[in-house]
Amino acid sequence: MAALDEPLRKVVGDRTAKVLADHLDLHTTGDLLHHYPRRYAERGELTRLADLPLDEHVTVVAQVAKAEKKTYNRGAGVRLEVVVTDGSGSLQLVFFNKAAHFHHTKLVPGRRGMFAGKVTVFNRVRQLAHPDYQLLDAEDGEEAVDAFAGRLLPLYPACKQIASWQIAQAVDVVLDSLTGTEWAGVADPLPARLRADRGLAPLPEALLKVHRPATRADIADARERLKWDEAFVLQVALARRRADDAARPAVARRPKDDGLLTAFDARLPFTLTEGQTKVSAEIFADLAAEHPMHRLLQGEVGSGKTLVALRAMLAVVDSGGQAAMLAPTEVLAQQHHRSITEMMGDLAEGGMLGGADVGTKVVLLTGSMGAAARRQALLDLVSGDAGIVVGTHALIEDKVTFHDLGLVVVDEQHRFGVEQRDALRGKGNRPPHLLVMTATPIPRTVAMTVFGDLETSVLDQLPAGRSPIATHVVPAKDKPHFLTRAWERVREEVAAGHQGYVVCPRIGDEEEPAKAKETKEGKEAADDAERRPPLAVLDVAEQLATGPLAGLRVEVLHGRMQPEAKDDVMRRFAAGQVDVLVATTVIEVGVNVPNATAMVIMDADRFGVSQLHQLRGRVGRGAAAGLCLLVTEAPEVSPARTRLDAVAATLDGFELSRIDLEQRREGDVLGQAQSGTRSSLRMLTVIADEDIIAAAREEATALVAADPSLAGHPELRSALDSLVDASREDYLEKG
Repeated sequence: MAALDEPLRKVVGDRTAKVLADHLDLHTTGDLLHHYPRRYAERGELTRLADLPLDEHVTVVAQVAKAEKKTYNRGAGVRLEVVVTDGSGSLQLVFFNKAAHFHHTKLVPGRRGMFAGKVTVFNRVRQLAHPDYQLLDAEDGEEAVDAFAGRLLPLYPACKQIASWQIAQAVDVVLDSLTGTEWAGVADPLPARLRADRGLAPLPEALLKVHRPATRADIADARERLKWDEAFVLQVALARRRADDAARPAVARRPKDDGLLTAFDARLPFTLTEGQTKVSAEIFADLAAEHPMHRLLQGEVGSGKTLVALRAMLAVVDSGGQAAMLAPTEVLAQQHHRSITEMMGDLAEGGMLGGADVGTKVVLLTGSMGAAARRQALLDLVSGDAGIVVGTHALIEDKVTFHDLGLVVVDEQHRFGVEQRDALRGKGNRPPHLLVMTATPIPRTVAMTVFGDLETSVLDQLPAGRSPIATHVVPAKDKPHFLTRAWERVREEVAAGHQGYVVCPRIGDEEEPAKAKETKEGKEAADDAERRPPLAVLDVAEQLATGPLAGLRVEVLHGRMQPEAKDDVMRRFAAGQVDVLVATTVIEVGVNVPNATAMVIMDADRFGVSQLHQLRGRVGRGAAAGLCLLVTEAPEVSPARTRLDAVAATLDGFELSRIDLEQRREGDVLGQAQSGTRSSLRMLTVIADEDIIAAAREEATALVAADPSLAGHPELRSALDSLVDASREDYLEKG
């Protein structure tokens, strides 16, 4: 058995091993040694008690002058107060309950020791709460003091069942158990040439330095090496996938010279932006290849991604194939279907009376369609009469069959699991081309992009005629008159002939407030555990209609409404028959009403950065400037306000995606594991380590090209097998 494959129970004992396995998914010595410290606490310079700075970690050498146990909560709790002195001043140490009883027997007057912790003040007394300490025997000299004070303490990601210091003890046991011979036998996934060229430490040295650093330079050396491990092994996995994709057969799809695409372009009432032209050329080049396209189309909100995707679909229809667009919600699917048919005009009525000769049929397929309409849509797909279909998850069902599926377009790809996308791609006679779109990239999308999982096209130009959007934070709790002014602004926009949105986190009615949904980002962003329930559409709409927006035409839109009712509201809103639409995030993407200029987002701190940016993109879509007001009760100094201020400060979705990623980390880039489980990225961070990732991709691509099976790199193959387990291998295959 390899040195790092030893079961933990054989080294640290059954009890500790079980906790590590059950709660941290650590099973072998290698697992534990790759469970890196999150940060390091410096015991700091030895500091005189008279000179202790507040809110800093310090180490002091002092003598116990007094130790006294006291009760509180009518005797239910016990507190140990210890006073230590070094002659220049005094300091209080505090321990509670079980710790109070335990330390009372050790910290007796007269004992000398080193005490480390963060200095705080309670009742005007400086103290260390639950400090780390080491008592000194009479024979301990200055060397012991120096060793204790200068040590860097690793702090590990821990959990309720096992503390950081217990993990540190287990790591020490494992490190002490490894002999020189065993260290020498540790398989190193990085090729020797790469290590030499990049000046990277061998793996055993890096593991020792990351867990037992003597200096900050040791930590930096170890991190650099271990980041390369993660980046390079992952890049090799992705490079092999790209090589496999290039070897798979696909039907080349090229538009006709005088076909559907040409006819469509001739009818466009505007000129494509430079970015749209460039991105379309990249996509058409991919479609013309005889291996499947795997391309991510990143576009700023309102940059014209749908138009670019439609032109790609028309090119595929021109070649005799079919294209399917998968949307995450019925509202968005209906909106896409409506906008595509409006843009195409009679070109979307192929085979129908009055349809263009070069046209095709564009059908909608959703789960709530009537039986007759659904039957006709399915027939149009299997016969090939429908060249384009727009739908929701209903497209994935077994009974949906295509005549010749050539292109799958996935809108807002982060809303779909790998299995869902793969189920649709599997409906082609041969692997169809794949285009995934997203407006503001969310963390996993950014991670996939940076790692080169997909070829990437970027639309960062807004079409002519798009107006700027002013965004402001409205602190409703601190300055209630700001909220009053917000509703006045909405009335002013309506009086000027425009319309507005009001967005709330939940629907209301029979929905339990305690179970009201927040976005995952919003949950992570919550600053106060004991907050009131999120504001609800139904409640807010009623309050507005009878209060600050009385007299205006206020209506609601949410996911529990029947599809016909949702569609009716959206049609009337688009036609200008509704002044203010109070909605959930069903309007987040795809909804296009150019006359809507104002948006008020209630409880904005309950949404994530990318979602706020998506919502904001629903206004300012016409000639008039847009206004977005972010209403919050979050304190001025809080992570939530920092996030809202960032959204208000920039309209650059790509910059916001970086902020979002820095705040929330990447999750698991390879698969669907998210926070709470082990990530394939433990040391590497996508934003901070882009240079390493780019260099690793270059190295990995060259290595895979020279040795596709990794026959000459067994250690790398082993690391790859460990990283890309069965489920992740499946993910990489599905893409």
